[in-house]
Amino acid sequence: MLIEMIPELGHFALVLALLMALVQAVVPLAGAATRRPLWMAFAQPMATGQLLFLLVAYVCLTASYLLDDFSVANVANNSNSMLPWYYKASAVWGNHEGSVLLWSLLLGAWGFAVSLFSRELPRDMLARVLGVMGLVSAGFLTFVLMTSNPFTRMLPVPPQDGADLNPLLQDVGLIIHPPMLYMGYVGFSVVFAFAIAALLGGRLDAAWTRWARPWTNIAWAFLTVGIALGSWWAYYELGWGGWWFWDPVENASLLPWLAGTALIHSLAVTEKRGSFKSWTVLLAITTFSLSLLGTFLVRSGVLTSVHAFANDPSRGMFILALLGITVGASLLVFALRAPRVSHAVRFSWLSRDALLLINNILLVIMTVTVLLGTLYPLVLDALDLGKISVGPPYFNALFVPLTVILCVFMGLGPVSRWKAMPGRELARRLAFSGMTALVIGLIAPLIYGGAWNLWVSLGLVAALWVVLPLVRDLVDRMRRQGAPLAALKRLSPAYWGMVLGHLGLAVTIVGVTVVSNYNVERNVRLDVGESVSVAGYDFTMTGLGQQRGPNYLADTATIAVSRGDESRLFTMHPEKRVYLARGMPMTQVALRPGLLRDLYVAMGEELDDGSWALRIQFKPFVRWLWLGALLMAAGGLVAVVDRRYRRRVKARSARSRGEGTASDDSSRAGAEGARA
Repeated sequence: MLIEMIPELGHFALVLALLMALVQAVVPLAGAATRRPLWMAFAQPMATGQLLFLLVAYVCLTASYLLDDFSVANVANNSNSMLPWYYKASAVWGNHEGSVLLWSLLLGAWGFAVSLFSRELPRDMLARVLGVMGLVSAGFLTFVLMTSNPFTRMLPVPPQDGADLNPLLQDVGLIIHPPMLYMGYVGFSVVFAFAIAALLGGRLDAAWTRWARPWTNIAWAFLTVGIALGSWWAYYELGWGGWWFWDPVENASLLPWLAGTALIHSLAVTEKRGSFKSWTVLLAITTFSLSLLGTFLVRSGVLTSVHAFANDPSRGMFILALLGITVGASLLVFALRAPRVSHAVRFSWLSRDALLLINNILLVIMTVTVLLGTLYPLVLDALDLGKISVGPPYFNALFVPLTVILCVFMGLGPVSRWKAMPGRELARRLAFSGMTALVIGLIAPLIYGGAWNLWVSLGLVAALWVVLPLVRDLVDRMRRQGAPLAALKRLSPAYWGMVLGHLGLAVTIVGVTVVSNYNVERNVRLDVGESVSVAGYDFTMTGLGQQRGPNYLADTATIAVSRGDESRLFTMHPEKRVYLARGMPMTQVALRPGLLRDLYVAMGEELDDGSWALRIQFKPFVRWLWLGALLMAAGGLVAVVDRRYRRRVKARSARSRGEGTASDDSSRAGAEGARA
């Protein structure tokens, strides 16, 4: 009897979570406005209770999947009794209703983390931050309960079995990609909440940026990993060998990443110099708004994509209304409060301040470029002005040159100084790095490809220009200290995070450049005993067979691959699967990965003469795409452990507890931020 009531228990837990989110939103904000400590104290227990009930709801939905409760519509539409248990568990978020529940759960988890690890914040600031997060959470929980309830029943006669999970989603990529991506999307709600709380409390100074930076870095790192996993998943799952094709849903994840990258740099300038205050707040609002825009695009039904959840327009209108309220209200607060609490800070146009500002402007231009290319066809279609398709030619023509220009200024940043720097000194520091990057970039294509290639040279020069000034800066720091190892130990985690982040971008650029220009692809037909040569490798089909999986049948080919002597022989096993519940065919790619190249074999269709169509590809340096993304994410996480964030927050909050009002705290924090 208790098992049969699991969906009702989950639904009831969602209702309680919504009530707690509303209390978390209203009472602490009112308490901070009226300076009532008791009301402000509601924030932390409500955040804890909200997470607890969201966790109960999520566990209930997962149990319904694992127990094959097909009376729950969500389970019946997205699972099957033959589905392996690990895909049943991940199928919870492989659909619209479950994914929004996961989004709400992660939002509750971020709120709980803020309440747990930010106890040393001034009480009114913490109340405002958690109050804003409570408002966002209440909006999403209302959306879940009103339009996307995952516990809706199919009664009185439930189906005997489920429709099965989409075969595209029956992969390890579904298990790890969406949670990572959502952690990034939702994580930006924290810096958004800090920005709005700073505006409401009159604390638009260096202090709030120091509090918000670790949370921003963590969210950005999760989003970076999520995007990389999505690219890797598309690469090996779809069978075409590409890693990015400017799909609108892919763009939806890239937009907040670009804005978040600009935000990370802007937060650093505001903390260090007290400048860019309004710009930083505006970037915080923009980044989270773009996360919500991505949610609208994926769940509104306006897109046709392998990644999108095509649903009824009423859900899209609800999310669009939520997006409009969030953006409109936050911009109204910004317009009313920002002019009162911000001020200008002077700096030379030849300084690190100016270079970071230029980088931010370039990142914003890149964001707008992707946004226009993604939304313009949708706007034309909505206004009945025709249908157009904006694809890779548009994005590559604009995005690639902007990336090269961005790299130019990234190379200047590490060796420049704050406030001002003589031009001759900057040129002296960069002369060797520039010449080395140019020489290597020009020669490398001749050595690797046998002929000079403009685009390869341009990409390599850009990547080296990002890395070599970092090396120069490290060498200069070690020389000044006299003891190299001691100098390296004194460098802060924030500095090492910057090094890893920039190095990761350079590695990704090398991967993109090389694989885009030296990829070799052949579509062939092979029968048993036949061979073909691709990029110096011999591929021989030595056998064909069939096998049965837990919920599919597969034709399997055995491909022997050799290069030169027989001691380097290995085999690859591509498959062509048919999933039984849906009768849907799927390609299971065979990969031979390597640091310098991938070998990629995908089965097509069986031909009339009994042979098979195969797609064979040689993909040099493709792994560097994802290696670079992992380095960037590692840089974001390394920067989080910098002790100065915790130490300064603790000291400031101790003064605020001992010396009184929020206005006093704000003036002291502002003075300290100006000195920093």
